[in-house]
Amino acid sequence: MRLLPLACAVATAVLMAGLVQHAALAQPPGANAPPPGPAPLNPDGRVLLGGATPQDKGVWTPVFSINDPIANPETMPMKPWAKSLFDARQIHELEPHARCKASGVARQFLTPYGVEFVELKALDKMFIFDIGGPHTYRTIYMDGRAHPAEVVPSNYGHSIGWWEGDTFVVDTVGFNEDFWMDRRGLPHTEQLHTIERFDRLNANSIQYRVTVDDPGAYTAQWEGGFNLRWNPGQELFEYSCQQANYAHELMVGQEGSTVSRASPIVP
Repeated sequence: MRLLPLACAVATAVLMAGLVQHAALAQPPGANAPPPGPAPLNPDGRVLLGGATPQDKGVWTPVFSINDPIANPETMPMKPWAKSLFDARQIHELEPHARCKASGVARQFLTPYGVEFVELKALDKMFIFDIGGPHTYRTIYMDGRAHPAEVVPSNYGHSIGWWEGDTFVVDTVGFNEDFWMDRRGLPHTEQLHTIERFDRLNANSIQYRVTVDDPGAYTAQWEGGFNLRWNPGQELFEYSCQQANYAHELMVGQEGSTVSRASPIVP
């Protein structure tokens, strides 16, 4: 059967439209978005970890799968007891963060609600405010002080920070053992010492890297990290974390079962 010229043209147009639509559906979200602009700078020319002005609101959320660890646990230099504890946490999943406890190191940034960096130059401090979980904040001293000789262990530890060019560096000691370092349950001891680096790559992204030194749980230092995404226009909001067992399935898995962590409402 031969098609008339007009019929051929119509058939070709329909076919091309279908191919274009299929290609569009196959593109990942944001694939056609314009490239991000440069990172905003302060009057001194140094990068900011927030908006370009105080009026530019926004929070940072992870570009990261909830099911992924911050580093490969198969190659991580865990001591035998730490590996056994990590394996057990894959089953019972009794994470302190789900019971309203503050979480230090990378776990602080792994919630769908985000964090906000607030630098107060007059106080020589940087604050990192959490939204989800316990809705707490972390203080980073930027006045050149050293860690005190004796630190009372806490969930966030004692943090000192400084700028290396456009990289914000945070040195922390004095952690307790009451939190997981990431959502998969990486263990640690009170000997934990971390160096975190925040590199703002552009207007939309921060690269987060952490170096972990904990001779109590690991036989060598190791590094991990992920990226954070800027969510413009969002602000901190009131979040009531209640330990009332309303979502027990998000806190305790059943033996041999898995708990879905794909939901955006998981804290």
